[in-house]
Parts: sequence; structure tokens; C-alpha cells
Amino acid sequence: MKRTAVVLVVFVLCAAALGNARVPKVEFIKGKNKIDVMIGGKHFTSYVYGNELTKPMMVPLRSPSGVVVTRRNPLVKMKGGSDDHQHHVGIFFAVDKVNGTNFWNNAAPPPQIKHIKTTEVTGNTGKGKLATVMHWIDRNGNVLLEENRSMVFLAGENEDEYAIDFSIDLTARQTEVVFEDIEEGVFAIRVADCLREGDSKVILKPGQPLPKESVSGTGRYFSSNGDETAKNVWGKRARWVALQGIRKGKVVGVAILNHPESINYPTYWHVRSYGLFSANPLGQGDFQRQSKYKKNPVQPLRLTLKQGQRVHFRFLVVVYEGMRTKEQMEERFREFVK
Repeated sequence: MKRTAVVLVVFVLCAAALGNARVPKVEFIKGKNKIDVMIGGKHFTSYVYGNELTKPMMVPLRSPSGVVVTRRNPLVKMKGGSDDHQHHVGIFFAVDKVNGTNFWNNAAPPPQIKHIKTTEVTGNTGKGKLATVMHWIDRNGNVLLEENRSMVFLAGENEDEYAIDFSIDLTARQTEVVFEDIEEGVFAIRVADCLREGDSKVILKPGQPLPKESVSGTGRYFSSNGDETAKNVWGKRARWVALQGIRKGKVVGVAILNHPESINYPTYWHVRSYGLFSANPLGQGDFQRQSKYKKNPVQPLRLTLKQGQRVHFRFLVVVYEGMRTKEQMEERFREFVK
């Protein structure tokens, strides 16, 4: 082999090695009733479950530099932190009402969405996968639904962003299952207090100095429709919604993107200024009924699954640092769905 060819091969191999070195490894550590997710050796989030919990959850959720973007109450009491809505913890997936059973705002079981088993735990460079099975159990001990959930954790070359690709299938187990149209659901994040919209309604603009942090929060919602603030995003359909604010002298944000393969796409949104951030494709009738823009008769979805039938949900959660514009979020959405 000629010397120039050897040098070229060495250069390519070194470049590949350096490229891989920039991409952190995703690893999992099993503990008691939890699985920690590590990215580049640092804690990103934990999948938490247990007999005393009403549902499994991901908590806390951290940005690439370690800023916590989810609330931990009541699992962890934070001095001066909000303590409302005890059922809002981290990332969770639930809904009222399923055959009349309330799986959303119950503070203690029963009923319960119970972790049954872990079916896959695979770590790798830039990506890792955790898959689980859960049962939705009513107050009488009946298994109404089986939930099969895949969570793919993404930590690529973009050092300012981590993401989780949630793919969820619900299958009716023992009988027909009916989901009532109600705003309380479905795929939700209770964000940290720093991301509440609060009273300041801070507007972040590229090229301008960052405003000071506010005790009441500096968050601001914006959507694929061009709507801004919880008041204007709530109850409408959108492909994605993002929420960003200021923490420790930097802009941090979290976004939920809805995949077109998901039920009733594009989803409706149940977002509140105090920090509830939820995509709810099943609340159609309730949102239409409450809409101030109502033009047509209310058309409830009233999703019904016969025994053995299933329904699919898919969302991408993006945790990022640095200000994002609507155009940047649109590009991220296109990457997700292509």
C-alpha cells in the first residue's frame, strides 16, 4: 500500500474515533423499583415504579448540563416548591376515565397502572432502549389494559439536546374498554417551577440579553400553530408544543412532538401556566365543548377498544439548552417523522 493511502486510512479511522468520542454512551443501572438512565456517565433520568405508586414515571429529567426540568414533588419535597396536584410527577402517562375508572388524578392505589416487567434494556453509543409492560388495574382488581411501552433515549452529536422517543400501545385485556373524552390526560410532564409561566410572561428573543429569573417562573409555551402562552395553546390541535424559560443563567426548554402514526393526530393540548404540559389526543369532545372558537357541533372521539384491540401513541420529548425558534422546532419535527 502506498504511503499516501496509508495516511488516508489512518486519518479516516482517527476521524471516526473522534466522532464516536463526541457521542456519549447511554447506559442503564438497575436499582430497587427504578432504572437509572445515564448519558456520558451522568444521570439523565430514572424510570421509577412500585406498589405504592399509582403509575410509573420518569423523574427527574435533566438537561445536558444537568438542569432539572421536571418537578419531583411529592417524591422529593423541595423547600419553597409547589405542592399542588400530588399526582403530577415528572413524565407520566394516564387518563380519566377508562370504563369509569380514574387513572389520572388518584394520589394512591387502587386503581393503579402497575409495572409488570422489563422486556428490554439495551445501552449503546448515542442511543439506548428501555421497554416495559404495565397493567391498568381498576379498583376491583380487573386488568382493563395492557400497556407495552418502548423508550428510546437519544444523545447524538448535538451537545445541547437529549431526547426520548416514547412508543406506547394499549391493548384491551378482559373486556371492551371505553375512554371518555376528558381534558385530564394523557402524555404529560409536570415541569419544574422555573418553567412555569408565572406572572412575568417573559418573552425570549434571539440576540437580546436574558431577563432575570423569576420566583414565579419564566416559562413560555409556543406551538406549531404559532400560538404562544398556555392560554392560547390550551385545547387546540398542534403537531408539537415547546416550553422554554431561564434557569441558572441559561435558556432551557422541553418540547413534546406528536408523531403522525399516533391516535387522533395532531393531538389536542392540555397545558397550564402553573406547569402541567400534556398532549391529549383522547379529550377531543371536552376540548371542543370548552373551546371559545367553537364553530361546529361537538364531536366526541369516545375511543372504544374491543377485547384484544389496541391503540398506538407516539411522542418525542426533547430536552434542550439554548433558545429555540418555531422554525428550529419545525426542523426537529421533520427529523422525527421522516
